[in-house]
Amino acid sequence: MNTRFFCHVAFILWRAGLLDAGITQTPRYLVTWKGDNVTFRCDPIKGHTWVYWYQQLLDKEITFLISFQSSTPMNDLGMHKLRFSAKCSQNSPCELSIQISEPGDSGIYFCASSETTVL
Repeated sequence: MNTRFFCHVAFILWRAGLLDAGITQTPRYLVTWKGDNVTFRCDPIKGHTWVYWYQQLLDKEITFLISFQSSTPMNDLGMHKLRFSAKCSQNSPCELSIQISEPGDSGIYFCASSETTVL
């Protein structure tokens, strides 16, 4: 019998603006083992230059993680930089990655996009 401690970590991606928003996130749902690396992808609405990643942990409020203008990170104050990373390029989907997932990472992860941002 395998004595390795397994812990499922569930990640759910939610489309901002529901089905007709034009944003595509993959995978839509993900269940992984504790310690696995996870990558979420986001294709923003065509013509939008701003991309935002958000997180809602279980029983918590939605929190901002990071924003990009084109491929440049603009605000990453919400990122957990030890295990979380993100990148965005104009020719491929934006990505949010979690290294060595933990049960406390379980929640909803979603992206949004806009043509401009409000300061």
